[in-house]
Amino acid sequence: MLKITRLSALLTTFMSLSVCAKSVDFDSAWKNVLNNHNGIAAERMNVQRQESLASGTSDLNLPSVTLSANYTYLDDDVTVSASQLLDSTGASLPPLPIPLPNLTSTLTERDIFTSSIRAIWPIFTGGRISAAENAAEGKTDEARSKLKMKQQASYEDLAKYYFSVVLANEVVKTYSEVEQGLAKHRDNAIKLQQQGQIAKVERLQADASYDKARVDLRKAQQDSDIAKAALASMLQSKETITPETELFTNPSLPQLSAFIDNTLNTYPGLDLLDAKERQASSLIKAEKGRYYPEVYLYGNYNLYEGDSLSAEIAPDWMVGIGVNVPLIDNKGRSDKVVAAHNAIQQVQYLKKQAQQDLALLVEKTYREALQAIDEYEGLASSLELASENVLLREKAFKQGLSTSLDVVDAELYLASIKTQRSLASFNYVISLVKLLALSDQTDTFVQYQLQAREGK
Repeated sequence: MLKITRLSALLTTFMSLSVCAKSVDFDSAWKNVLNNHNGIAAERMNVQRQESLASGTSDLNLPSVTLSANYTYLDDDVTVSASQLLDSTGASLPPLPIPLPNLTSTLTERDIFTSSIRAIWPIFTGGRISAAENAAEGKTDEARSKLKMKQQASYEDLAKYYFSVVLANEVVKTYSEVEQGLAKHRDNAIKLQQQGQIAKVERLQADASYDKARVDLRKAQQDSDIAKAALASMLQSKETITPETELFTNPSLPQLSAFIDNTLNTYPGLDLLDAKERQASSLIKAEKGRYYPEVYLYGNYNLYEGDSLSAEIAPDWMVGIGVNVPLIDNKGRSDKVVAAHNAIQQVQYLKKQAQQDLALLVEKTYREALQAIDEYEGLASSLELASENVLLREKAFKQGLSTSLDVVDAELYLASIKTQRSLASFNYVISLVKLLALSDQTDTFVQYQLQAREGK
């Protein structure tokens, strides 16, 4: 019964661990970030907002139609008398035998209520409408560039979080091997002391080294847990993420010029500057358009004018064409044109500087990747030597030809070489990811993985 209870407890523990842990490869993790990252989602919403605003600028070419209603209260009714009508015509009547009665007619009562529909259709605006459309498209392109830049930055961030976990796990594995090796060495030291082959101080040295290895192992495990928590946070997962993609190195990389050319042709930051230049050009066109007359068609249809005499004789509708000619402008249009030209020159200088900085950044990252490859491959012989040295020191210790400190130093040196190689591999992968992100080649990361596996 006790065995069944223990087996049930083990199964429960295993099932709980399988539920709380989730294995994810790097490509799947990146798809998760693309779909769920809040920063990327915010930039995506900004693109949609700018697209809607750009779509709205096309309505500037359509007529605007308004429905208006007005209520007016006059100080008195508007009336006209027969004598006023005669005086307004300039005619005179012959003498009459009897005087005319004092007749008056109410043209409009003092309470006036009117409603109408008015339409205005711009025909010529000096290019200001097309300039507004171009500026809106430029802002949309700018938003798209910002989205791509956010995606690239998130790709690099994910690589750091993801492969930091992989590196931390390798360090844990290395320190676990050290702990196991020093535990074995301590056991040998205890036996040798009991047999009188080594002094007590040698056994104490073995004990102290083993205890230090256990402390180092716990610290490495804590570092691994911290890295896993950071990765889970970025992936917005409540489960512990177990990376499936391992660290790797490639024997070589494509030519540096290929990365530089792709970066200068595709980097979204340069597209963002192009969008800024386009907006500045549109501003020049818009400000110059203020020097030209504005031509428009207009029309008005009276829906209700009341029952007065003036309403009866007034026409129900009218159409016409209007022209606005700017003579003196108080908005500083000439200075704005100069400012827009300055903005274009500023963007052009910024673009040239950005191209230089990008080329330098790509070259720096490329050489860092090559340096990591050299370091990883250069440590292969040191790894082999350190592994052999551990075996020899342990054998020599058993024969009384080596001290406990020699064995410990050999174990720690082997661990340092393994850790250094793991770090070199980590630095290579991070540099590679940055190169691929800068040159818009992130989809080729899997190919580098496959080449590394085939080269093993």
